[in-house]
Amino acid sequence: MKRLVSILLSMIMVCSLAGCGIVIDGEGGSTENKTMAGGAVGLSVSTQNNPFFVSLAEGAEKAAKKAGVPLTVVDAGDDASKQVSDIEDLVSKNISVLIVNPVDSDAVTGAVEAAVEKGVKVISVDRVVNGVDIDCQIASDNVAGAQLATRYIVDTLGENVKTAELVGTSGASAAIDRSEGFHNIADKKLKVVASQTADFDRTKGMSVMENMLQGNSDIQAVFAGNDEMALGAVEAVSGAKKDVLVVGFDATDDALEAIRQGRMGATVAQQPELIGSTAVENAVRLTKGEKIPKEIPVEVTLITKDNVDK
Repeated sequence: MKRLVSILLSMIMVCSLAGCGIVIDGEGGSTENKTMAGGAVGLSVSTQNNPFFVSLAEGAEKAAKKAGVPLTVVDAGDDASKQVSDIEDLVSKNISVLIVNPVDSDAVTGAVEAAVEKGVKVISVDRVVNGVDIDCQIASDNVAGAQLATRYIVDTLGENVKTAELVGTSGASAAIDRSEGFHNIADKKLKVVASQTADFDRTKGMSVMENMLQGNSDIQAVFAGNDEMALGAVEAVSGAKKDVLVVGFDATDDALEAIRQGRMGATVAQQPELIGSTAVENAVRLTKGEKIPKEIPVEVTLITKDNVDK
């Protein structure tokens, strides 16, 4: 009799554990359904070696905590191959929604397509995913922001001034869009004497700017596709003892301080934390079967010494 009672108690315990979605030794087929129903979210970030994307991830994490949904954040380290592997790993963990900030908008296509085929919802942030019909794109208007920055150069220095461009990572949609916005104005109003990629990186920005100044010592202005490259350019300009107007994009803390000190002219303010939180909020809506917009724009603003403290 005691043995029968013991067996019955064991069966009740096993059923209870299964009902709570607890996995024993990594097994339990019903647990996968629980995870999907629970709305697990994965966020693949291009790099955490950039304050903008650190803020984006922080915004996502705060929103996930508030909503009570599990969020896994992975850092690709600006390596497109690693990002593909990261996405595949996230999908293998049965996430319901993938939020992706591509290193390269083309390189992630296959991995994202495979995720969609497995029923995973996809939201891209800051940069697009090429060749796949995803659920939503959340980003600043990079073209409009770059046009604001370029008009500032024209308004400050006048037309036909010799201007250089530091372009972001090749293949990144943000780099493409910001360069497009720059050239929309610059090709008509300025004299573009140099344009080269510096991979959204401060050290590379400084190195590329140093080379540009050696080849064009009379450069008067620089548009950099992000603040990290702009800050690198500021160092190169300072080292060469030149008077060059440097304009960036992102409004990172370091850039804002450089504007206060008069070392940078302007930057374009995005709201990376808002982009991250908006992505998670809409991911939660997707897990509930709700419809969300295909595109969600986030406002940008030009920041100069006149409004930097506001």
